[in-house]
Amino acid sequence: MTLFGYRVPMMSSLLVWCLLWELVGRLDLMFLVPPFTAVLAAMVELVQSPQFQSATVVTLRSFVLGMVLAIVVGVALGVLMGRFRAADRLLGMWVNLFVSAPLSALVPILMILFGLGDATIVATVFLFAVWIIALDTQAGVKHISGSLVEMSRSFGARQRDVYLKILLWAALPEILAGIRLGMIRGVKGVVIGQLLVSIIGYGELFELYSRNFLMERFWALTILVFAFAILVSELVGAIEKRIEYYAGVRQ
Repeated sequence: MTLFGYRVPMMSSLLVWCLLWELVGRLDLMFLVPPFTAVLAAMVELVQSPQFQSATVVTLRSFVLGMVLAIVVGVALGVLMGRFRAADRLLGMWVNLFVSAPLSALVPILMILFGLGDATIVATVFLFAVWIIALDTQAGVKHISGSLVEMSRSFGARQRDVYLKILLWAALPEILAGIRLGMIRGVKGVVIGQLLVSIIGYGELFELYSRNFLMERFWALTILVFAFAILVSELVGAIEKRIEYYAGVRQ
């Protein structure tokens, strides 16, 4: 990024926001916005507290379980839709519907079905992540050249080999892109689910801090959740870059 002819690091915009936040907090314009330095101090205390560590374990467990289920089901669904037109016609409309639907409205139904516990959070993460993974996998499978499959069969590949050794690897760039987007949506799902259930994980902490106006801790926890979402996105993005060449050589 350049400004007035000078090259400015991308992180400088973040520093500007932090300075503005600190200024607004120091001026005491709104009690909801404490100084940024106070939030950082609260963050140090927060990560050392047993309450936060226990909530992190609960949240990560729900997130990982939900994402594993979403990846397995989403990839299988995407391959099915990418390979068979009938499956695409039958399921495509529903997948697109759930991608754009406000899924938060379904969480109360999940609470009735699965109760006020981990199962609801896992189901929420799954629901938020699975559809985008299925769509990206479908796009990847559709882009694979038919000659690649025919060549594998001419070398004696069985149906199982075609799926496991050709289709999945050739569609890997799109699958990883879907998983990256699914993880971001999954983080949103785990937070929304816990906020609505309000008795476990980070949802319990958000409820506790907002109800008692502990805004330093509230914002500290919010920043940590955002940082986690960025971290998982960057990790999957780094894997994507390492296998980018698949997209160019699979035709």
